[in-house]
Amino acid sequence: MEFALLGWPDEGPTLRLDYRTFSYAGKFVMSTTGKAVVRDPTLASDDATSASADPPSTVDPSVFEDDVYAAVAFNEDRTDPGVLWLRYITVHADHRGEELAPRLATFLAERAEAHGYRRLRIAVNNPFAYHAMYKAGFAYTGRQTGLAELVLERPGERDRPTYQCGLDEFRERDLSDEERAFLAAREGEDPPDVVGLPAVDAEREDESDTTRELKARDGRSEDDGKRGPP
Repeated sequence: MEFALLGWPDEGPTLRLDYRTFSYAGKFVMSTTGKAVVRDPTLASDDATSASADPPSTVDPSVFEDDVYAAVAFNEDRTDPGVLWLRYITVHADHRGEELAPRLATFLAERAEAHGYRRLRIAVNNPFAYHAMYKAGFAYTGRQTGLAELVLERPGERDRPTYQCGLDEFRERDLSDEERAFLAAREGEDPPDVVGLPAVDAEREDESDTTRELKARDGRSEDDGKRGPP
């Protein structure tokens, strides 16, 4: 498994993900955002559709990237070029709950900071995604978008009151039983520890991933699944 930066927003990378196994798959086809992924180059093509044993006859699995476990799409803030927004994070249905979303966000944050960005931000709409992004070093800003998504940023104040303030925002909403149980289990707790930066081969880190040909197949964060904690 490797973490790879496919390109920055101005490089226009695209990624074709299988909509049957990835949420927001259509958002990754667009060339207006940068992309980074968790992938396994050794993954057999037969494994790519494991979440859909009987795919529709109109679907050709060969058009999709078959080695991606998780992906993130991102772009610059329209008014502050020093801020990078994580727009969508998605994890393959078979690999949710493995902390791939926070690890990928951590990987991207390190690369973005080295690239000159001062801050990273993401807007989340559920407590699972909120908790997952805390694992990536983000913190609640106290702000919300017009869609009532909570805005987190890195670096930020990662203290207990700030963490609980965001959870309290979700506690006041119409939630599923699973979400309420998740929030109840974290009442009064400190923020989770930040996950470690994934090891990246030094030679691969220096290589420009945008020169690697994708296989010609095609902050909102999904949960690391919404069906359970990351």
